[in-house]
Amino acid sequence: MNVYSAVQYLLFVVIVTACVKPLGGYMRRVFARRRTALDRLCVPVERWIYRLAGVDPAVEMGAGQYLVSFIVFTLTGTLLLYAILRFQRFLPWFFPQYQTTPLSPDLSFNTAISFSTTTTWQAYAGENTMSYFSQMVGLCTQNFLAGAAGLAVGIAFIRGLARESCATLGNFWVDVTRSLLWVLLPGALMGSLLLVWQGVPMNFHHYVVASTLEGTPQVIPQGPVATLEIIKNLGTNGGGFFNANGAHLYENPTPLTNILELLSIVLLPAALTNTFGRMVKHVRQGWLLYWVMLFLFTGGLVAMHLSEQRVNPLLHGADSRPSQLQSDGGMEGKEVRFGIGGSVLACVVTSNTATGSTNAADDSFTSLGGLVLLVDLLLGEVIFGGLGTGIFSMIMTAAIAVFLAGLMIGRTPEYLGKHIGPNENKMIVLYALTGPVTILILTAIAISTKSGLAGLTTNTGSHGLTEIFFGFASSFANNGQAFAGLNADTSFYNIMTVIAMMAGRFGLAIPALMFAGLFAQQKDRPESRGTLRTDTFTFGALLTTFLIIVTALSYLPVLTLGPGLEHLLFKI
Repeated sequence: MNVYSAVQYLLFVVIVTACVKPLGGYMRRVFARRRTALDRLCVPVERWIYRLAGVDPAVEMGAGQYLVSFIVFTLTGTLLLYAILRFQRFLPWFFPQYQTTPLSPDLSFNTAISFSTTTTWQAYAGENTMSYFSQMVGLCTQNFLAGAAGLAVGIAFIRGLARESCATLGNFWVDVTRSLLWVLLPGALMGSLLLVWQGVPMNFHHYVVASTLEGTPQVIPQGPVATLEIIKNLGTNGGGFFNANGAHLYENPTPLTNILELLSIVLLPAALTNTFGRMVKHVRQGWLLYWVMLFLFTGGLVAMHLSEQRVNPLLHGADSRPSQLQSDGGMEGKEVRFGIGGSVLACVVTSNTATGSTNAADDSFTSLGGLVLLVDLLLGEVIFGGLGTGIFSMIMTAAIAVFLAGLMIGRTPEYLGKHIGPNENKMIVLYALTGPVTILILTAIAISTKSGLAGLTTNTGSHGLTEIFFGFASSFANNGQAFAGLNADTSFYNIMTVIAMMAGRFGLAIPALMFAGLFAQQKDRPESRGTLRTDTFTFGALLTTFLIIVTALSYLPVLTLGPGLEHLLFKI
C-alpha cells in the first residue's frame, strides 16, 4: 500500500470519527426540539408547513400509524415522480435531439420506485434520458424527500428504544419536516457551494457541441449538476446526473471533491450512533456500534485495496511497477486522477451505505474486489448504512446477537434494560429472513429463465452469476450499484428489481418499527448480575463475529459459485 492511499484512508477515518460526536449531538437536539443555531431561520418555515399541511405537531403516532404515514408518503412521491418522467417531453428544458432514450412505462416505474426508496438504480444514461426538469424537480426533489423519510424512520426507531411505558414513537410529519429543514437542506447548501467552487457545473445551458482534434463533433452535456450531486450523497441515494456517475469529470472533478462527496455519504449515518447513545442515555452503547462499524469498514477497505493492488494474473509479462508514467495495481475501470486509493475508498464507502455513487466500474474490479463489494451489500446496511436505515439495521442485528448469546449462556435476553420476548423475536426473525429470501429467490428466478439470462450481454458463467446476484443484492440494499455487464433495461429486470427495492425499504422498516413500538411499551428493568452487558468489548466481538457468520451461512454457496469460482479459474 503506497503512502498516498494510506494517508487518504487514515484521514477519512479520522475526520468521520471526529465528527460523530458533534453531529450526533446536533441531531439529538433537532429531533428532541431543543434549541439549535438554525432555529431562527427554520422554526417560522416549520410552522408555516404545519399550517399548510394541517399537521398538529403535538399529536404523536404509534408504530402502526407511523408506518402508514411513511408508506403513504413514499408511494405519493413515487406517483408524482412517475408522472413527471412519463410527461417530461412536454415539460421545460427537454432537448429531444439529446434526450434520445425513451422512458417506457416499466422503466419510468422502476426509476420512480428506485428514487423514492433511495435505491436510485439507474437502467439508463442520465444525460441521454433525463431533462433538466426531470433531474431537478423529479429526481433531486425525491432525493431530499426519500432521504428525510429514511432519517425520520431511524429517529422513530431510536425513540422507541429510548422510551418506556409509552405507546407512541413521535410524529412522522414532524420528523420529516425537521429532517429537511435542519439537516438535509443546510447540508446540501453548504456542500453544493463547495462543489461549485471545485468546478462542478450548476447551470441550465444548452448542451455544448465541440469539435475534437480529429475534427469529429462531441456533445458535452450541461445542467444543474451540483444540486443533485450533493443530495444524492447526503441523503444516501446515489443516482448520477450522468451515466458515469461519480467517475464523470463534471460530477467529481478533483481528489478533493472525491473526499468531500464520500464524507457527505458517511457522516450522518455514522453520527446517528452517537444520537442513539444520547437518546437511550447510554453513550457507550452508541460508541460500541460505531467501533464495530469502523472495524468492519476498515477490514473491507484493506481487503479490497490488496486485491486491486495486484495485476490480473492472466496478463503475462506486464510491467506493473509504479512510475511517473503509470500507477501501480489494476487500473482497468478506474479513474487515473483518483488512482487505486481513491477508487477503492469510494467503492467501499458506497457499498457499505445505500449510496451507489461509485467512481469506478465495479465490473472491472478483480473477483476478490467484487467479492468485498458483495459482502458489504449482503451484510445488510450495518456498516454505516442508509440515512436512518443503517442505525436500525445495526441495532436489529445486535438484538439478534443478544438473544442468541442469552440462549448460549442461559441468561434472559435483554437489550437496553428491556426484555426480548416472543413478540419481539417474531419481528427479529422477520427482519433477518427478508434479505436472504428476497435476494436468493429473485436470483434463482433470473438464472433459470430466458428473460433473466438475456440480460447478460458480455459475460456468462461465474461472472454472469455474480452480475445478476449483485444486481438484486444492490437493489435490496437500496444501494443502486451494478455490474455493467448486466443489461437491466428490460421489462423483466425493471419489475424484478422493483420487488427487491420495495422489500429492502418496507420489508425491513416494518418489523424494525414494530420492534421499536413493542420496546417503547415496556418498562426499563434495572441491571442485575444476570444481565448481559451490551456495551463491552466482548459483546462487540460477539456482534462482529455474528455478522460475519450469519452472512456466510446465508450466502456462502452463491458467493462460492460466483466470485469465489471466478478467482480460482484465474489460477488454472
